[in-house]
Amino acid sequence: MRTMNRWEQPFRGATTLQEQINRVFGDVVGRAGEESNLTPWAPAVDIYETEHELVVKADLPDVDPQDLDIRVENNILTIRGERKFESKVNEENYLRVERSYGSFSRSFQLATSVNSEAIKADYQNGVLTLSIPKREEAKPKQIKVNVGTPAMAAVAGAR
Repeated sequence: MRTMNRWEQPFRGATTLQEQINRVFGDVVGRAGEESNLTPWAPAVDIYETEHELVVKADLPDVDPQDLDIRVENNILTIRGERKFESKVNEENYLRVERSYGSFSRSFQLATSVNSEAIKADYQNGVLTLSIPKREEAKPKQIKVNVGTPAMAAVAGAR
């Protein structure tokens, strides 16, 4: 009788093509040598929309705000930066290095409904928050509905 083994997908935890590619190259580079712990990385990002703005939150622990470059060109928001490897501790003293270090870059296409000239950036507790206000014409507008009876409208129109 044959034994059946369950095949686990190699990218089961990876949700995006970029993560899958990073994992493949990370595995290959990881086998190549000691510098595998300094592989390229991309910070996790949440993006949500409110009535008045678009908000981008990026996890950037241990990234010096001076090492961040945030810009908008041709309606593309790009966040670049670098997380530097701590030089306070001798590399030989490390038992395990799992966090990624080095330069990163994330880019996002912005809708034309936002005002990229008025972006506000805030960095607290390792989280970069970008608030991108919507243009006035893109904000929802409430239209008041006048309620009346048809007889009242006919009387008002006859005067």
